[in-house]
Amino acid sequence: MKLSEFDFDLPEDLIATRPANPRSSARLLVAEPDRLTDGRVTDLVDWLKPGDRLVLNDTKVIPARLFGTRTRAMTQTGGAPGEGVANIEVTLLSPTPTGDWSALVKPLRKLREGEVVVFSDDLNATLLSKEDGQAVLRFNLEGEAFDAALDAAGQMPLPPYIAAKRAADAQDRTDYQTVWAEHTGAVAAPTASLHFDQPLLDALAARGVAFTRVTLHVGAGTFLPVKVDDVSDHKMHAEWGRVSDEAAAQITATKAAGGRVIPVGTTALRLIESAATAPGQIAPWLGETDIFITPGFDFNIADGLMTNFHLPKSTLMMLVSALMGTERMREVYAHAIAERYRFFSYGDSSLLLPSGEAGKDAG
Repeated sequence: MKLSEFDFDLPEDLIATRPANPRSSARLLVAEPDRLTDGRVTDLVDWLKPGDRLVLNDTKVIPARLFGTRTRAMTQTGGAPGEGVANIEVTLLSPTPTGDWSALVKPLRKLREGEVVVFSDDLNATLLSKEDGQAVLRFNLEGEAFDAALDAAGQMPLPPYIAAKRAADAQDRTDYQTVWAEHTGAVAAPTASLHFDQPLLDALAARGVAFTRVTLHVGAGTFLPVKVDDVSDHKMHAEWGRVSDEAAAQITATKAAGGRVIPVGTTALRLIESAATAPGQIAPWLGETDIFITPGFDFNIADGLMTNFHLPKSTLMMLVSALMGTERMREVYAHAIAERYRFFSYGDSSLLLPSGEAGKDAG
């Protein structure tokens, strides 16, 4: 497969920089094999059936973007006054086994090993090493003290295509977090889940739709571009995930009873397919997954997917193409662009149903 098979032209003005308000008022494009239906996220109540199960990623986004300064003594630089100060931007990626943090640092060339970046009166970090464009930082705090200082000093790590248009602000602390976020560790939101609010969850529960929570800590690698022409040469980033005993049992029971298992977001889908052991069977899971889903993949658990509209040439475009077929996804995206759906993290949503089995009330 060639990367060009997953490309498309997207008008710049369709990239959303703020979410719909209320969340569930966002538009929803329902895609079946032979039908496309325009609606709203609130219409999920009609498209889902009693006995269906939504799988929700309960990761919690940390304010992973930090801005600080490095001050170097003039005797080190030999420069004029003021040359020893540098503004440093840090985006945390993931904790290391030793409790340090892998991070992206800009400009990394201006930071030497052993130097300290100060982010606030309470929070600073020392550069331990740098390799392949990434850094390892050791912070001066840990545990709850670190969490509190990071919350005070950090900003929500908006995706590059939003951050290029505007800075993160206080509203993003709410907007870029799901209503069920619980387990801290993500540096990007599971954005399909941002469309849910409590009234919608209550309406779905009343409909007879069940919910299962899993955890996949979304990493910044989700935004990394695919740089190889042959898709099979791409190496997927690894992310930490957990499927509990209870979650595995719930999903297995739903499959056995003939209900549909529909993950909300590509992160939830990747995790449950990583934990699958056979068609309709899933086991508890704890660890990292670098599963790469492309056309030809055999889905063992997911019967559909709720997801936003993705970047051209991205691994997520490959995933939805694996679920629905590459040609069908070209048709879906052409329709979405023609109807001016809003794209990417704060944009509108789609419900992909490869079997075309809608709820009884769907029109």
